[in-house]
Amino acid sequence: MIEVRDLKKSFGDFWALNGVNISVPRGSVYGLVGPNGAGKTTLIKHLAGVFIPDSGTITIDGQPSFENVQVKSRVVYIPDDIYFFPQATLLDMKKFYQSVYPLFDEERFKKLHEVFPFDPKRSLRRLSRGMKKQAAFWLGICLKPDLMLLDEPVDGLDPVMRRKVWSVLLQDVAERNMTVFVSSHNLRELEDVCDHVGIIHEGRIILERNLSEIQNNIIKLQVAFDGPLPEEMNQLDILNRQVTGRVWVLIVRGDRDRILSHVGNLNPIIMDALPLTLEEIFVYELGGMNYAVKNIIL
Repeated sequence: MIEVRDLKKSFGDFWALNGVNISVPRGSVYGLVGPNGAGKTTLIKHLAGVFIPDSGTITIDGQPSFENVQVKSRVVYIPDDIYFFPQATLLDMKKFYQSVYPLFDEERFKKLHEVFPFDPKRSLRRLSRGMKKQAAFWLGICLKPDLMLLDEPVDGLDPVMRRKVWSVLLQDVAERNMTVFVSSHNLRELEDVCDHVGIIHEGRIILERNLSEIQNNIIKLQVAFDGPLPEEMNQLDILNRQVTGRVWVLIVRGDRDRILSHVGNLNPIIMDALPLTLEEIFVYELGGMNYAVKNIIL
């Protein structure tokens, strides 16, 4: 669906993107995560055909997205900062969308009023930030796109509306094989909806994989030994270690079964493998890049 190869973009002497490579399969929900300023929004604007890359290639279904009407007619981009015409109502924007997108679904617009229960005749500039986001989703979903590009999509929405929005989007993923590319700082939420994840740092993708593979490739290990931590433990790829009394909590990268077999052969008193959240994976993957979360004593 999406192929990005060696994408570079600079603003003056600052490289916002510095050799980005990603692959997004059709029908997937791809979560892009990274620290502030890592290049998430810049990458999404390239996918949407807003920015021209300095070098590299971007294709959506094998075609470039920049100035490509055929591609853009099947792509919806919902940015973090929503813009509507100053005096427009939702019905005014609907007419505008219908004039630009030939596949706008009028019946779907009427049905979605049950999901987004506000008056479409109200002036959009008088709506709250969260209600403007609802309006953007209401319009965007009616286009029945092949690809939705979402930048902090549910920021400003209440928990009930967040669930409604994701329910509608995931229904389209399941029924129409729609692809969703989403950037968000809400890693807990991404963990619930994404099947693929990319971590971007300083304009580069440092990790890209199926989410289940990522979670199986890094584990939190709680162990205790009858004595100090054995030297053989250093043969493992330990990303982080903390100790309380004789109990060690280790973040270890590698094959889960191999790690457990290796530690089990050292006769631990306690050995327990705990699941990691996407947020923990994000923190520990960036730990070697001056982005680690340190223990702070106040």
